[in-house]
Amino acid sequence: MSTIDHELDAMGLLCPLPVLKARKRLQSMAPGEVLRIRATDPAAIVDIPHFCTEAGHAFLGMAEENGATTFRIRRC
Repeated sequence: MSTIDHELDAMGLLCPLPVLKARKRLQSMAPGEVLRIRATDPAAIVDIPHFCTEAGHAFLGMAEENGATTFRIRRC
């Protein structure tokens, strides 16, 4: 598992806010750093991997954790 450099709490936010907040946070990060996002929006399981593909970031995976989905993204 990768070291987590930054955390983003997107709990309770609905599409497209989790992706928009992730994009903004990733812009301020250095290449190679990892962002962990916690979200409850069911659409995020499709939206976040798709965003990574489109933006060129590495999608490191997702997992269910305490009623939320966590996502890990490496900034490229």
